[in-house]
Order: sequence, then structure tokens, then C-alpha cells
Amino acid sequence: MRILVFNAGSSSLKFGVFDRARGAGHETTQILKGSFERFRDGACAYSLEVGSHTEGGQIDHADIAAAIEAVPQLLADHDIKGIEAVGHRIAHGGPDFAAPATLDGPALAKVEALTPLAPLHNPANLQAVRVARRVWPDLPQVGVFDTSFHLSNPPRVHTYAVPQAWRDAGLRRFGFHGTSHKYVAERAAEALGRPLAELKIISVHLGNGASVCAISLGKSLESSMGLTPLEGLVMGTRSGDVDPGAFGYLNRQLGLSIAEIEEALNKDSGLKGLTGSADMRDVEERAAQGDPAAQMAINLYAHRVRKYIGAYAAGMGGVDAVVFTGGIGENSPSMRRRICDGLDFMGLHVDFDRNQQVRLKDRAAPQIQSYGSRVAVLVTETAEQLQIAREVAAYLDRPMARAVPIPVAVSGRHVHLAEDSLKALFGPGYELTVKKPLRQPGNWAAEERVTLVGPKGQIEHVAILGPLRKRTQIEVSRTDSFALGIDVPVRDSGQLDGTPKIRLVGPHGQIDTDGLIVASRHVHMHPDDAAAMGLEDGQNVAVRIGQGDRALTFGHTLIRVQPNAFTEMHIDTDEANAAGIGPDWEGEVIDLEAHLDAV
Repeated sequence: MRILVFNAGSSSLKFGVFDRARGAGHETTQILKGSFERFRDGACAYSLEVGSHTEGGQIDHADIAAAIEAVPQLLADHDIKGIEAVGHRIAHGGPDFAAPATLDGPALAKVEALTPLAPLHNPANLQAVRVARRVWPDLPQVGVFDTSFHLSNPPRVHTYAVPQAWRDAGLRRFGFHGTSHKYVAERAAEALGRPLAELKIISVHLGNGASVCAISLGKSLESSMGLTPLEGLVMGTRSGDVDPGAFGYLNRQLGLSIAEIEEALNKDSGLKGLTGSADMRDVEERAAQGDPAAQMAINLYAHRVRKYIGAYAAGMGGVDAVVFTGGIGENSPSMRRRICDGLDFMGLHVDFDRNQQVRLKDRAAPQIQSYGSRVAVLVTETAEQLQIAREVAAYLDRPMARAVPIPVAVSGRHVHLAEDSLKALFGPGYELTVKKPLRQPGNWAAEERVTLVGPKGQIEHVAILGPLRKRTQIEVSRTDSFALGIDVPVRDSGQLDGTPKIRLVGPHGQIDTDGLIVASRHVHMHPDDAAAMGLEDGQNVAVRIGQGDRALTFGHTLIRVQPNAFTEMHIDTDEANAAGIGPDWEGEVIDLEAHLDAV
């Protein structure tokens, strides 16, 4: 599949052409890379790379629309044919787009409605889509959204502590740079030789726009940007974190309107507001010459990033790797050093020589931590266009599946015991008594029960499910976690590292053990059913349960394909109560493009 990708900004257009062999697992290769920027006086600067050939200079294109309209001839000049789809970076997709989507009329209307939340980005993105639809009317136009990756953030992260009416109006945190952070996390896991689902990564994207993302076990947990791309780090022209009280203060003291304040925070703040220049290269040069404003700006910039790294390490309960990317993150050894100095308490130490000698050719991801550092530190180029091409190809290659009804089972709190835990709770040589088999082959409920004890309360008569496991796992609902007084993470079964401890009490003794989780909703699936629905093990989908006005969609539902599984969806009691789900209910996997109201 050959895909043309556009990344349109307010004053620049980056584009590329990518080839990807059809089917899962095939690599995506870039065959053309180009850009148009600095539009001025009816012309702009351009650069182009096709294989080993490079060219550049000035060209007579007055704006982004004219540049896009010139792309077909440019492709023809370099004998690049057979474009099958056009992919677009869209900055703000709101809560509606959890995955790539076809950019038809309704989708574009939703994106346009989000323009006030991304005034520097969405208008340019939309312009590129509309021109591309005119130039390539017969090709699918597919959007990949910066916000999609962060829709896995839990409510405690994306919720602002504001009145309900404001939240009902859509006020919440979203996060951006998701395409970059997703690529960087996957590239770091590859470089470290470990599965992404086992890692806790902090991705640090430092460019004219800047953000930090905590990626826990393959999912975005939190990002420094919020409702808009304005929140968080100091950026080229954007302020980052500012007390909301500044709006009232500036209105009273300077007579500024809300629109004027927003304009200044987006376009005249950040490095530009502190030094007069939005370019970190200029700021670093002036600082070295003794400019006190530039020196202060650098210290402020590094402090803000360092503070977020420390906060996200605490939020994830540890960190395996910190990854720098973006123009500043990739090219400024001094800024990387400033940010990392002072993080020794985390076991993070940067090696002087490795940091100075970073080479990023061919998408390298060198490690720059010193030997003995507990935390890996990597640098890699972000590859947003490559990631967009991958996601567009996967979206268009998705199989046309038939619907298969999925029984829904409500899973109450229960415990899976390991051999040593069974011995401690029930005595040496004890064997559990099978009470009844479960629908999953080989699994059963035991006669025996245990008590869970937390700092606030305890829960008695908790079921034990067999057979024994290698590691003890305790599954409770969110409501149970408050009854126990413990902050319990949502995890996939088996992802137990860094989970909180709970006391288990049995008739023979008691133990304090980790392994306490709120289980992610999931679907056990037989391979035949997975094949019929076009699904793969480890995939996240949306499942619609019920019909008509009572229908409810559950997003981010994990597919677990197992050789002898009985196909059924497992949700906990909180989810069942919220949705009014009872016995004999069934669900249906729906296409993520149509998934607009997931809970």
C-alpha cells in the first residue's frame, strides 16, 4: 500500500510518501520526504529527499493550499505513482476519535467544532484535508489524531476539579503529541529489547511545541498538555502552566479581554515571551554570551521538564526509561543534561560522552545513561509521519468482519492464589476444594474463602478461583478499593509489577502480598471467533451491549485469544451496575471508527 501523508502547520507543510506491504507485521518504508515552509511574498522554502537525491531552495507557492496542489506534479517528476490513500495529522480529535477515521463531511464537522481548543493547529489541518480531497477526490482521506493515544487516561487524570456544568460542556484534559509519544515508546521498547507492555516510559517531546507523557505498560497514563496544547511545559511561543487566576488579574490590571489573553499565551509567551526569540538555539547562544534573560529562560525551561519527569515517575510507581525527542530533545545535549541533573535520586545518571555523541541516522535510538544507572535514557528522532502511515495502513487493511454475539459475564471480587500463598493461608499440604466449574475451560470456583483487609476496612468471604497460579492476584472493583482504602490500579491480568499490597486472611494464617488490581475489561475469545471477527490477541476494541436507547458502548476492551477459550466478555460489578447489565446479556464488537460514546 502506498500512502501520502500530510502534516500541515500554521506556516509549514511536511509531507511524505510511504510504502507498506499489506498484512500485519510488515515494515513501512519512506520513499519521499518533503517540506514547504516560511511562506512569504508569494513564495516559500522547500526541501525534498527521494532516496539519495536531495533538492531545495525557493519555489513560487504562496500558501499551503498552493503547495498541496503542486504535490501531484512533484510526485510525477520523481516517477512516484500509485498513491492509494492520503493520511493527515489532526491535532485535536476530542473524545470522539479513539482511532484513525475516514475524513468525510461529518468527521470534518466534528474536527472543525474543536478549533477553539487547538487554534494554532486544527485550522491548518482542516485546510490540508479539504485541499487534498479536491486534488485526490477518489482516494480515502484518513485522519490520525494526536489526542487518540491519550484517551486511555483514567478519569483521575483527565478530570478537572470544576463545576459539573463545565465538565458537562466538555471541559477535560486531552493531551497532544500522541502520535509522537506512541512512536517513541514503541521505538524505545524495541531498542531496549523488551515488550512495551512491560515498561514504564516517560517520553519527553521538546520542540516548538513541547510535552511529557507517562506511558505505563504500553498505554498513555498522563500527558502534560490538557484541554488545549497550551498547558504544561514552557514552549516556543506558548506559556505552559499558568494560574487560571491570571485571566481575571490581567483583565482588571491591564484591561485585556479573554481573547487577547489567549492570543498572547499562545503566540507571544514561552521562550519568545521570556527572551524575544522562540528558537532554543538562539536562546542558548545568547545565554552563553551572558544574556540574563536567556539564562533564566533556560533554567525555567529545564526545571519545568524535570518537575514533570519526577511527577510522572511517582505517578507510575517507577520508571524504566526516559526518552528525549523533538528538535530540542534530539539536538541539545546541554538541555538533556540540565534536565537530567538532579534526578540521581531516581537512579537516573547520564554519561557525559554518550550524551555528547548522539547520532540519530537511520532512526537510531542510542542510550546515553551511565553504566549502572537504574533508568535508561534514550534519544531518538520522532517519526510522526511514519507512525501516521502505519496507522492509516492498519486502518484500511482491517478485515471486514462479521458480528458474533458475545456473552457478557459479571466478575465479582476474587483471588487467584499461588502455592506459597495457599500454604500460608490454609496450612501445609492443603488442597482447594472444587465447588463448581467456570465457563472458561480448566477454571473453577473453590469452596474456600478469604478475607481482604485494607487500612480503611475489610471484605469477607472473597471467592478463590482455581487452578493455582505462579503469582497471587487479587481482583476487586473500584468501589471495593474505596471500601478497603487503597488506590488500586486498573491492569490487565498478569500485569502485577508495582501493584499495591493487601492483607489476605485465611483459617491458618495471613499474608501481605502485592497483586491487587482492578481488572481491565476484556473478552476471552476462541480462535475461531477471533478469526470470524477479524480480531487478534492483545487488540483493544469497543463492545456495544444492549439495544436501542439502553445500548451502551465499552471502549478499550482487551481481546485475549486463547486456544480453548469460551468466548465471553468479563466486566466487574461497578461496570455492570452502571450499565444496568444483568444475566444473559450479550455484546457485539463494533468498529472503532463509530465508537463515539465509550465509557
